[in-house]
Amino acid sequence: MKSIDELTGVEGKRVLIRCDFNVPLKGETITDDGRIRAALPTLNQLRAKGAKIVVMAHLGRPAGAPDPKYSLAPVAKRLGELLGATVTLAGDVVGPSAAKTVAALKDGDVALLENVRFEPGESSKVDAEREALAQKYAQFGDVFVSDGFGVVHRKQASVYDVARLLPSYAGYLVEKEVKVLRKLTVEPERPYVVVLGGAKVADKLAVIDNLLKVADELIIGGGMAYTFLKAKGYEVGQSLLDESKIEACAGYLKQAEAQGKTILLPIDVCTIDPSTLDFANRTLGSDVVVVDVDEIPADREGADIGPKTAELFAAAIKKAKTMFWNGPMGISEIPVLADGTKAVAKALADSDGFSVVGGGDSAAAVRAFGYKDDDFGHISTGGGASLEYLEGKTLPGLAILEEA
Repeated sequence: MKSIDELTGVEGKRVLIRCDFNVPLKGETITDDGRIRAALPTLNQLRAKGAKIVVMAHLGRPAGAPDPKYSLAPVAKRLGELLGATVTLAGDVVGPSAAKTVAALKDGDVALLENVRFEPGESSKVDAEREALAQKYAQFGDVFVSDGFGVVHRKQASVYDVARLLPSYAGYLVEKEVKVLRKLTVEPERPYVVVLGGAKVADKLAVIDNLLKVADELIIGGGMAYTFLKAKGYEVGQSLLDESKIEACAGYLKQAEAQGKTILLPIDVCTIDPSTLDFANRTLGSDVVVVDVDEIPADREGADIGPKTAELFAAAIKKAKTMFWNGPMGISEIPVLADGTKAVAKALADSDGFSVVGGGDSAAAVRAFGYKDDDFGHISTGGGASLEYLEGKTLPGLAILEEA
């Protein structure tokens, strides 16, 4: 990939840049601005070079039409605060307001187009529809910079198709993310431990399949652990369970054993009465009862790893030289069910090895716990993109940059 360090002579030129500003909001308040801060090195470098900067980004999942709930207005405000400069938000994506906003840019100025997912062509599965929208994007730029790592696994107009129309470069964030992920997949320093959590086991099976080839130990917690526990013959009560993946999980347990590798599962869990869980308001109306994994009551749900498991997982992490973590150990948004996730975060932060927090819920969790980004080796901005890279998939947004 060409780096923006190779991008010269851009003073007075328009640089169209794709960022990932899909940040969590509470009302109009951004609760984690990590993805915005991650774009600052590239944006500041382009400003220093005198470029006129046109930023494309998305927020949430609007249905291909304008929706005030998903406006990038809070992002424009926060980005301006972080840059110490005014960031003008266009009132549309490729319409009259966008054209007027881009035309008014002076050297070093930054403008933000409205949410690209307001345009139906952005995420279209029809090539011609995406390409037609990319042609409109390309009118706003002389060159294109891809710096939204969290979307490089998407074949979308602002990620893939526009890169075919303009001279294209990788921003500092994309370069950094790729460098880190290569470090995890090509000769990592050993022992190499991978920690996987989150709700859906189906989302992680391909990752497990690929990482069993390179990792020394896999630690599995969160909702996905219960399908593995069921595969080992345990009853899991009302816990999350994917019946269709039990056989696959059993196969991975056998595969790991045959390869002399370890898949570490919970030995105790925190259980709740699921009928008293109000996830929207982050409250729980029942006691948390810790039980061993062979004693989960039929009417209760496992909602976090237990204290013995937290110690077990932390000890395994402590021995590692390279660590990758994706997915919480429980329903960490509710304080009484966050101890397992806190234990993993602390073990990674305390480690002398190279630790990578794999984006999404894990990144939000460690920041909510009060950790700083530099407490870890790297906090990824792209959970889905990181996982697909580790699966060995071709990511369209990276492939097109390599092609360019």
